[in-house]
Amino acid sequence: MTTTLAEDSWALAFGSLSLEDGIALREGTAWRLFPGNDPERYAGLLSIADLDAFLRTDAARTPRVSMADGARKGSAAVPPDQYLEEGSDRVDLPRLLACHDDGASLVVSQFHELHPPLARFCRGLEKAFLHGVQANIYLTPPGAQGFRVHFDTHDVLVLQVSGRKAWRVWDAIPYAAPTRHTPWANAVAPEGEPQELVMSPGDALYLPRGVLHEAMVQEGEEPSLHITIGLLEPGLGEMLRHLLAELETEEPALRAAMPTWRLAESDGLAEVDARLRAAVAALSRPGLADRLALAALDRVAHDRLSLPGRSLTTRPPAPTERLRLSESMHHTLVPLPAGGAALRWYGGVETLSAQELGWLQALEDGTTAEALGDGALKFCHRLARAGLLERA
Repeated sequence: MTTTLAEDSWALAFGSLSLEDGIALREGTAWRLFPGNDPERYAGLLSIADLDAFLRTDAARTPRVSMADGARKGSAAVPPDQYLEEGSDRVDLPRLLACHDDGASLVVSQFHELHPPLARFCRGLEKAFLHGVQANIYLTPPGAQGFRVHFDTHDVLVLQVSGRKAWRVWDAIPYAAPTRHTPWANAVAPEGEPQELVMSPGDALYLPRGVLHEAMVQEGEEPSLHITIGLLEPGLGEMLRHLLAELETEEPALRAAMPTWRLAESDGLAEVDARLRAAVAALSRPGLADRLALAALDRVAHDRLSLPGRSLTTRPPAPTERLRLSESMHHTLVPLPAGGAALRWYGGVETLSAQELGWLQALEDGTTAEALGDGALKFCHRLARAGLLERA
C-alpha cells in the first residue's frame, strides 16, 4: 500500500498515534514520551557524520551554528568569538572542535534548510499540521549540558538519534501559552518535583510550549545527538498584528487619532474609550476569520522552502504518464462564488475554471492527462513546469 509523505513523517514522528489523537495532544498542555523499539529509527534523518561533513563547508556560519555550555556562569551561550574565525561569521573548525571537547554542545539551527532528509520529514509534518516545521540539531558531549532549565515558546518534538540523554521535565506550566514575545530572563522557578527520564536512540519526546525542562549527558556515555523539531503554530495575536496593518488602510476607525490633547480634561478618557470601541467594532466585521485562515495557510506556502516536484532536467509529462500533485509543494484551494477555485501556492494565486478544478482534484489521487480529456495535457504541462506535479 502506497503511503503519502505526510503519513510517512507522521509515523516516524508519532509511531502508531492516530492523527486525531495527535491533534488532541497538540491542543492540550501535557507532555508525552514515545518510547522507540528501533534504535535506528532516526538514522535516516541525520548522523554525526552528516554534521562533520556540514562543518567542512562554507555554510557553517553563525547564526546557524552556535554552541552552548550549561556549566558557564550567566548565559549558557558560548561567545561566538571562541569558535569563529576572527572578524568573520564563519566557523573556525579547530577552535569549535576544541570547545566541543571542553564540554560545549554544538547547535545547528534550521538544518532542514540544508539537509534533504530533514527537509522532506519536516515537509510531511507541515502537510499534517498546515503550519511551519523546523529542525534544530544538538550534539552534546559526555558529562555536559547545553541549556539549563527553560521552556520553549512553540511546541517541540525531540527525536533521539544516537547516544542517551537524561531529561528532567516539570508538569506545572508557570506561564500559559508563551510566545516569542514572552520575557524569560531566567526568572521562572520550576514548581514541584520533576519527572526524570532517559531518552535512548529511537525515542521521541513531545513538549508543549511552556513546559519547563532540562537535559544532560551522563559521564561515561556516548555523545548525544538529537533533533528538536519545532512545531511553529502561528499565534492568534501574531496573526492579528499582521491583519491590523492591512485593515488600517481599509478602516477609518483604525486610523483615528489618539486625542492626547484631551487627556487632561475630565472627559478625555471617555473620548479615548469611544474611539477604541469604534476600532474594536471594525475588527468584528464579517469575513475576518476567513482572512486570518487564508493568511495562515499562505504563510506556510510563502515562508517555507518551495521544494518543487521537479528537477533541473525534468521533462514535460507525456499524455499516458501517471501524474499526481507534488507532495512537497504547499497549496490551498479556495472555491470561487462563480465556480472554479483560486489555487494559492508559493508562486502566487491562479484562477482555475470548474474544469481545471476537476482536473486538479483528480490529480490529487493520480491520473494521466489522457484520462482527463481534451486540453488537460497543456494544463498538466503548466503545473509540472511550476513544480506542482510529479510522476506517480
